Amino acid sequence: MMKWKTALMLVVVALMVSGCFLTKVVTVPMRLGAAVISIIPVAGNTAHDAIDQAADIVDEVPI
Repeated sequence: MMKWKTALMLVVVALMVSGCFLTKVVTVPMRLGAAVISIIPVAGNTAHDAIDQAADIVDEVPI
């Protein structure tokens, strides 16, 4: 039982130390979607840039 509590405590501490983990969960799919959208000939690069800027803003959120 003590090993379970220790493992849980280590996971909680690791998540608190790497606060950017939660923002990466959100921004990685955004960036992947932007990469797929950038294939579209005319509007792709504009959409990619807009999504990339939004992902940058989400990355800066202090979680």
